Amino acid sequence: MSHTHVFSSHLKRLLLAAFLLPLCVFAQEAAGPDYRLAAGDSIRITVFQNPDMALETRVSESGTINYPLVGAVKIGGLSIEAAEKRIAQGLRDGGFVKQPQVNIGLMAVRGNQVSVLGLVSRPGRFPLETTMRVSDVIALAGGVTPTGSDTAIVSGTRDGQPFRKEIDIPSLFARSNSPDDLVLQGGDVVYVDKAPMFYLYGEAQRPGAYRIERGMTVQQALALGGGPTPRGTEWRLRLDRRGPDGKIERLSPERDEPIQSDDVLYVRESLF
Repeated sequence: MSHTHVFSSHLKRLLLAAFLLPLCVFAQEAAGPDYRLAAGDSIRITVFQNPDMALETRVSESGTINYPLVGAVKIGGLSIEAAEKRIAQGLRDGGFVKQPQVNIGLMAVRGNQVSVLGLVSRPGRFPLETTMRVSDVIALAGGVTPTGSDTAIVSGTRDGQPFRKEIDIPSLFARSNSPDDLVLQGGDVVYVDKAPMFYLYGEAQRPGAYRIERGMTVQQALALGGGPTPRGTEWRLRLDRRGPDGKIERLSPERDEPIQSDDVLYVRESLF
């Protein structure tokens, strides 16, 4: 190999490093000192005096990277400093480098986003440009649809551990400083499920499927469907409800009995 070719290759590597360094610095400054690595983040790993161990990679959806010699390393949810220490420990424990000095450069902060999924008007991914709470991202997603639940599930990682919490959505907007209005982190997912439903048929004015409001009784469920037709009666209702064993129970409910998810309320014909 000629000296000219060697010099050219070396120059290309220097130029590439000079180009990537500002990107890493910019990304880390934008993320802030307390930023924790998340799925989608692009990073560059270097080990002092070990150029063959340099690696550009992306944090997987499970929060891991595959690092040469060490294998899978879980760094999602860790600060950059903690991730550097974890990779260094793997190199040291495996006997690959005695005193590894690992440096991680954050190249692209794709993980600094939150996903809002389920029954919201505009599901998608939203950037966490400032401190944002659950109420903020639900509002950004256009709010919950009419068939969406009153409960949101927030999942992600905290301190490197899986995190999951159910949030009461109305309480977020009913009063300020709700303890449920969590500060979100990059990679969090806010999911709004379908609201619980009940089904009304028989001699009802408007049979069909209806959303269950909190504390709804059989009487209120019947009223939501317009009440019985002239041929029907509210005194001979039938309720089909799935029991704990999965079997359908046929009940004669009281009018003040609470309606449960997937109840089927049948309005019978009057005997007179």
